Amino acid sequence: MAGKVFFSVSMSLDGFIAPESPEELMGQQWMELQQWIFPLRFFRENLKLGEGGEEGRDNDIARETFERTGASVMGKRMFDAGEKMWPEEAPFRTPVFVVTHEKRDPWERPGGTTFHFVNDGIEAALDLAREAAGDRDVRIAGGGATILQYVNAGLIDEFSIALSPVLFGSGIRLFEGVDAARVALEPVRAEPSPRVTHLTYTVRER
Repeated sequence: MAGKVFFSVSMSLDGFIAPESPEELMGQQWMELQQWIFPLRFFRENLKLGEGGEEGRDNDIARETFERTGASVMGKRMFDAGEKMWPEEAPFRTPVFVVTHEKRDPWERPGGTTFHFVNDGIEAALDLAREAAGDRDVRIAGGGATILQYVNAGLIDEFSIALSPVLFGSGIRLFEGVDAARVALEPVRAEPSPRVTHLTYTVRER
């Protein structure tokens, strides 16, 4: 049986998931938004940052999200930013399908990540990702515009937000432009941790 299509992001209390400019990634606000994940044992293992790190529910959620993912989809903006910042062993370790107008051969990285460049739109990318994922789930990795396209197309089954006690004031809002008339949510889980609150929802057509 095919798995679910989901996304999982960190979000500020005022609804932003990234700064407006790619140059501000890794800046102070973004680091504060993501600070819950940096100390985790799984994060350190996956990026080969050395032994040690925190365990607990945050760590379990990070690991579970990784382990359920059989393939990922992302937009060109996220890929362009990540291409500059990811280590040689990119952290996905699965096939990744990049929605783009750029024609490019697959880019294979050490550690199991291969980026495939899809020129036929979000549904074609998702079909390829489903096939690659098998019975595991497909993660829509981002960025915000790509996630929104999948939400508005009715292609998301579930999503999780790590709600961080940070205010951005401006940037990329997760649900800016959502087609609220056709999207309904059902709460699945709310789990507070010392750093963030993990919120999970299923998505259905209104």
